[in-house]
Amino acid sequence: MVSRGVFYFVTAILFVAGLLMMVYQHVTYEVPWLPGQARDLWNIEAKIEFEPAGNAPVDVRFALPAVQPGLVQVKQTTSSLGYGVDYVNRNGSNYVEWTKRDVSGPQVLYYRADFLIDNEASQSSMKVPPLRESVEPEPYGTAIREIADTAMAHSADPFSFASQVIRELQKPSESNSLLLNQYSRSSLVVRILQSAKIHAREIGVVQLENYRRHRPLQSRVAVFSGNKYQIFDPATGMSGLRSGKAREVIWTDNGNPLLNITGAQAAKTRSGQSARVTFTMMHHRISSIRAGMLKAGVDKASGAEFIPLSISSLPIDEQAIFKMFLLLPVGILIVVFLRIIVGVKTSGTFMPVLIAMSFLQTDLVVGLIGFVAIIGIGLVIRSWLSHLNLLLIARISAVIIVVISILGTVSVLSYKFGLTVGLKVTFFPMIILSWTIERMSIVWEEEGYHEVLKQGAGSIFVAVCGYLAMNSLTVQHLTSNFLGLQLVILSLILVMGNYTGFRLTELKRFKPLAFQIRKYPNGDQKEEEHSRLKRERDELKGDPHNVYRKWKQQAQQSLKDLGEETGEDGAPGESNGSKDHKSGSSK
Repeated sequence: MVSRGVFYFVTAILFVAGLLMMVYQHVTYEVPWLPGQARDLWNIEAKIEFEPAGNAPVDVRFALPAVQPGLVQVKQTTSSLGYGVDYVNRNGSNYVEWTKRDVSGPQVLYYRADFLIDNEASQSSMKVPPLRESVEPEPYGTAIREIADTAMAHSADPFSFASQVIRELQKPSESNSLLLNQYSRSSLVVRILQSAKIHAREIGVVQLENYRRHRPLQSRVAVFSGNKYQIFDPATGMSGLRSGKAREVIWTDNGNPLLNITGAQAAKTRSGQSARVTFTMMHHRISSIRAGMLKAGVDKASGAEFIPLSISSLPIDEQAIFKMFLLLPVGILIVVFLRIIVGVKTSGTFMPVLIAMSFLQTDLVVGLIGFVAIIGIGLVIRSWLSHLNLLLIARISAVIIVVISILGTVSVLSYKFGLTVGLKVTFFPMIILSWTIERMSIVWEEEGYHEVLKQGAGSIFVAVCGYLAMNSLTVQHLTSNFLGLQLVILSLILVMGNYTGFRLTELKRFKPLAFQIRKYPNGDQKEEEHSRLKRERDELKGDPHNVYRKWKQQAQQSLKDLGEETGEDGAPGESNGSKDHKSGSSK
């Protein structure tokens, strides 16, 4: 026999292992603990349009989106009829490259990327740009230095300096007009920051707005302070990362061009006269489970594959089957608790679990009506079969055929009357129903109908409790997404299986005794028994050693007193007997 220590040790290992598996899935795949949680997913599609002047080979390189905090790219696809597609890395930047030998007429290429909002994502492909020597010609150089000196006096760090520079450029002045006519606003901000020895770079971003179509790439300024950076809108001065949520997708971050076309009339295409890139975006709300699987797919593609502890990795046909199977341990846990701890009597051990599984398919009300009707009709027919003195196998076979006939009759009549709910009774397990009818009929003959009603009511009660638990969306979510829950349930069943105390339904037998203890004193004592027991319990908790010593002395004293009383009663008799013996002998 296994000792209690080993039993509890194994049970604890099962419980802890199940919890660790659940935590692993929650952390690795971001599977939520509760159903209904959703994540934000953005679909961004880039449309590239150009028209080469001649019929010649064309090589189109389009910059892939950068890696930034708060966003995770989970998918990318291309659409290009007749083009060869390849993903390349040039000078530290990633591109998608389309190639085609004979190109003529207007050309349209598509690139689509899906981004998942993830506040825990912290990686970035942004690199600190080198400082450039300021060699601006006059009078532009003087105007740039004046703005830089004014912003430096009103700032404390590179980020506040950038805000002050943008604010100075918003003021109407001749020098600002002169500079903005010569440079674009974002390029001018970068030049001013570089002149002040602050690392800055012009980048391209896509602003996230739902259902926006044909939006151009917008210019922003990335300002660095050590390894940290912030993105500023050169027109308003607002920081794109100040809100803490990703509202912009960084597309070009290290000075790489967005589009580069070589081949027919390449110079004309790069000049922007016939090439155009626009972006269309759309927002979706997806479940956290799907978001976790998408992220797991990204990790798998990058070579960092994790162990999938979920049935979501199985084919869809098998998923539906396993989702029902994984609910069975929950129903079994309820049966074990109600039978061992509560003491509910049922007809059969796990018959209520299978009936509860049938209720999931038939609905509760329809299932209860069908179950009671089938058992009732089956008991009547079984009582008639008992008079035929059939053998057990033949009798059970006859009951099975009767149950099938009842299910078929109910289904046909329901269909004829237009009651489609009656067709669902076919989900009841026929073999289990047949054995239930046989068992109840035997109990009726041996113990009477009262025991049949008690076991039948207990079976229905347990089946309803199991149905309510297994029909819960939270329970279905946990069982289908956390396989470690099965180990937790197993450990709980083992612990309850080791219980040898009274069942809750048996405690009613002690109600008269409890009433007597509370109401009447014990024997000739003046103190009520429940008060005495409570007082002694408090004394024992307060000072157990002295109380034990006191009780031992009282017990020894009681034995001593009892011995003395016995000696006093026996000594006179012994002396009288001895005297009579002596007198008799003398005579």
